[in-house]
Amino acid sequence: MIPKVDWATVRFDEPQYLWLLAAPALLLALWFWQAARHRGDARRFSHRRTLPVRERFQFFGGLLFWLCLILASASVILALSRPQARVSLVRTAGIDLVILQDGSTSMRVSDVRGNRWQRAMQFLRQIGESIQWKNDRIAMALFARIATPQVRLTKDPNTYFFFLDHLSEDSPFRLEDDTSWDTNTELGIYWGLKLVDRDEQIHGKSPNAKAFILISDGQTWSGEVEKSILLAKAKGIPIYAIGVGTSNGGFIPEPPPNPQTPPQQPVYSVLDRASLSVIATAGGGKYYELDRETDREIINDIIDATRRRAGYQGIEEGLEPLYWRLLILAAALISIGALFLHERTELALQVVGATIVLFVVTSLTT
Repeated sequence: MIPKVDWATVRFDEPQYLWLLAAPALLLALWFWQAARHRGDARRFSHRRTLPVRERFQFFGGLLFWLCLILASASVILALSRPQARVSLVRTAGIDLVILQDGSTSMRVSDVRGNRWQRAMQFLRQIGESIQWKNDRIAMALFARIATPQVRLTKDPNTYFFFLDHLSEDSPFRLEDDTSWDTNTELGIYWGLKLVDRDEQIHGKSPNAKAFILISDGQTWSGEVEKSILLAKAKGIPIYAIGVGTSNGGFIPEPPPNPQTPPQQPVYSVLDRASLSVIATAGGGKYYELDRETDREIINDIIDATRRRAGYQGIEEGLEPLYWRLLILAAALISIGALFLHERTELALQVVGATIVLFVVTSLTT
């Protein structure tokens, strides 16, 4: 939201530069005198000279360039004085995104770029690059037959990206473990609720709007999943389901051979859109699918919907520097003045003026 500037509160941090405004003020008075002389000369010429066609004179002649240059110099002097003003900004709470990431063996199927797990990690990295870490927080839990929390609700992007860097290639659930060969979405949602409850125990109730982002290749709908979804809805937390995989699917990689167990038949896995759509609908969210829509579109839609539910936290007041607005105005005036250049001397002055503005910008930003 654009902050509202209270112009009555403008003050200058470096007021010693304001006396320099006397120079552009004198030049402006001189400009008006020259403009009046030009208009008088034009009227006299139009009355004394007789031509077969009506003679036209520019209203200000070549003086418009000088007017722009004088006003630009005044803007630069005001910028040097570092003006500030009080601003008011309507403040809303942030958002808490709890990521529930499927880590079962079916996520190793290579029917998408890399495999399903690696594609999901790319999506999670995009989420981290899209939120505002000042008030927004992220938590993450992995689940297969069992669930494990990875990141508690945090505003520290380093913590989040640290885990992504160590999870980017493969799921921590090993192929040879029996607990990897199942997708227990119910337990994943329960752990998401535990992360929220634990944060409230430590930090108190947060005004941030919350949402679960479930990333999976699907699971058959069951009554147990419905129970966990009802618990999430009771807390006002919608569930957005993100499907990863394709209808063509692929074989799940086989675990290393174990002489103590008989060989198993290869397992074929496809994206279960139906169950994910049911979970999203029952959870008050929406179903998305990676590569059917761009990652940016999916993330923006989820963030916007969550942020609209964020609570109102009053009006925040502060001081905003205004020098950058004056520098933009000076640059605009110099650009407009360039349209009225007629002589090389004026062009040289334009270059000198641009150099001075660049020097001022450098001194203000260092």
